[in-house]
Amino acid sequence: QVRLVESGGGLVQAGGSLRLSCAASGRTFSLYAMAWFRQAPGKEREFVATIRWSGDVTYYAESVKGRFTISRDNAKNTGYLQMNSLKPEDTAVYYCAADYNRAGRVVTTTVGYAYWGRGTQVTVSS
Repeated sequence: QVRLVESGGGLVQAGGSLRLSCAASGRTFSLYAMAWFRQAPGKEREFVATIRWSGDVTYYAESVKGRFTISRDNAKNTGYLQMNSLKPEDTAVYYCAADYNRAGRVVTTTVGYAYWGRGTQVTVSS
């Protein structure tokens, strides 16, 4: 069992930045791939970014590529999502997800992650 807790959300103006954190507890976080998803009101949950358990491979949705950076610190059992140049369309609840993935496959679907946090709200005003 892995417990995930997100933090760092808030209200920011368009063009601003936020850094989300995902604190993990339970099983060895360093063995798990980690991802960020988001869900806007009335929309399905969508993939944002993922990072391999080793931290050396990342993959992003086209909508955030070049603006968001996913990273992790396995010594601290924490993952991060640095969000720059935020746009109003980035407004959503952001969820951290994790799953055991030693093979390092890139997984962008919600069913590919067994563990989820409760989410943190990000609101970008125009």
